[in-house]
Amino acid sequence: MKFEYNNIVVAVDGSQASEKAFNKAVAIVKRNHARLILAHVVDSRTFATAEAYDRTLGERAEEYARDLIDSYVESAKEVGITDIIRCVEYGSPKVKIAKDIAKTFNADLIICGATGMNAVERFLIGSVSESITRYANCDVLVIR
Repeated sequence: MKFEYNNIVVAVDGSQASEKAFNKAVAIVKRNHARLILAHVVDSRTFATAEAYDRTLGERAEEYARDLIDSYVESAKEVGITDIIRCVEYGSPKVKIAKDIAKTFNADLIICGATGMNAVERFLIGSVSESITRYANCDVLVIR
């Protein structure tokens, strides 16, 4: 029996870790002839308080997200991937990726980068990749 992934979500945020996750996702998508779902979650909690002073923060975060996803779409197309879905959500990446985005797109694999946080930061707030592995209902691949 041959197993193939059909819907692969890759979480991207523009970091070096997410770049590595994207590159791994491209290889797996090509090998499995799968759909690539490029997901970026705008963590609205990070600028909620500051937005009271600068109303353009939300707009700039959305523009950054669109530009980021567009750049990844172009990179994927350059290597021959055509079945690509763009997904930009708002909220907590820890919750949105594992629970909402994966469910919406019937993901059978989520790929994300390992975090660069130190032990104290992980203890206090936890990492996104740790949360994804804990709450996802599908396979998760964390790229170091």
